[in-house]
Amino acid sequence: MSVLADLVLVSHALFVGFVVIGFALILAGLALGWPWVRRPVFRYLHLAAIGVVVIQAWLGIECPLTTLESALRARAGEAGYAASFVQDWLYRLLFYQAESWVFTVLYTGFGTAVALVWWFAPPVRGQPRPDPLD
Repeated sequence: MSVLADLVLVSHALFVGFVVIGFALILAGLALGWPWVRRPVFRYLHLAAIGVVVIQAWLGIECPLTTLESALRARAGEAGYAASFVQDWLYRLLFYQAESWVFTVLYTGFGTAVALVWWFAPPVRGQPRPDPLD
């Protein structure tokens, strides 16, 4: 069970990386004229990923990956998370602790930033339109 929990942890980290690094790549790509950052599949997946996070936060739903990993760790006789995945790892990495509402605000702000970039630089099919930042 411990190995399965580790696989869920890696999957979770990849998901978080896709959302955070993906957004940074979108911004960089728009500024540098990388056409792949305007591809609809990439942008729809990215928007859906942060959208799920924001909706879960607003509804007070713990991330299913966090729940699954904690359950697998408990079945393996290990300790699960005392808080959400992001809260736990932020605390471990940055020694930062906050109430759940703080993370809801952060997720909402990040989701809003993604939506604004979507609005001002939407994905395009085929040849990208001229960049609005030019």
